[in-house]
Amino acid sequence: MLLDDFNNTIDKWLTDLQRYDLDKLRTKPDTAGWSMGQLYMHLIEETTWYLEQIEVCFISKVNPALTMKENAKPIFYNNSFPNEIIKGDPFISDHVKQPTDWKTVQADFQKLKEEVNEIWLKIETAESPGKAEHPGLGFFSPVEWFQYAEMHMQHHLKQKERIHNFLSTKTAQ
Repeated sequence: MLLDDFNNTIDKWLTDLQRYDLDKLRTKPDTAGWSMGQLYMHLIEETTWYLEQIEVCFISKVNPALTMKENAKPIFYNNSFPNEIIKGDPFISDHVKQPTDWKTVQADFQKLKEEVNEIWLKIETAESPGKAEHPGLGFFSPVEWFQYAEMHMQHHLKQKERIHNFLSTKTAQ
């Protein structure tokens, strides 16, 4: 079920990408916010890092007894981030790149989907993997990293809708 959810979420992002040309992808609703393209780039970069953490779990096999922090447990129990705008690290936010071209964003997202499906096969067959540490939420197993990655993409759908609404009103003017 986790893999199906993840594939459905990625497919939604890929389908919605068709709505935007490069100019729209690069248009920011305000100086402090991200463009739609930056949002896509953020998801590609972060999800890639989450998948790398899953690989760390397979390679190192350390920390198997360590757990996620208490503040992470409701996120996993509810299978979603809190319904609020989460202020991220300003350094990261300020350094999310604008896309250079539309086809690269599409290709990178499609590649991400392939990597997600490949790593799921490893998760299903892994023997006694370790855990890798999330910077603020404690230690995650491969399945927990996988779930976290999908929840992260789901969480950003609300942000995508806000940016889309801005782009729609800009186009209508």
